[in-house]
Amino acid sequence: QVQLVESGGGSVQSGGSLRLSCAVSGYTFTNRCMAWFRQAPGNEREAVAGIDTDGRPRYGDSVVGRFTISRDNAKNTLYLQMNSLKPEDTAMYYCAAAYDFCRGSWSKPIIYDYWGQGTQVTVSS
Repeated sequence: QVQLVESGGGSVQSGGSLRLSCAVSGYTFTNRCMAWFRQAPGNEREAVAGIDTDGRPRYGDSVVGRFTISRDNAKNTLYLQMNSLKPEDTAMYYCAAAYDFCRGSWSKPIIYDYWGQGTQVTVSS
């Protein structure tokens, strides 16, 4: 059974930092496309960052230069380091995993086969 469990969310002030983790089990972590998405109330799910099998990161325009995605294949864990947080970053953050490579579609929710339950990030001004 595949499980993705996010952790590391919380409440911070504007300008602060958080590090999200996504622990993966029951799934071959290597050679798969993985990503972080977020969704605020009333908004569509937004692609935050993705990472392909080659380790190259991709980022949504709103987080470039502030967020860093990484993966530790030995620990089967995906990370999202979030710096210079802004109130507009407030959302539920989800980890996602695909069976296959990203194939240039990392930002499209439809390509992901597994999702975590989410971890809340709240940034106050």
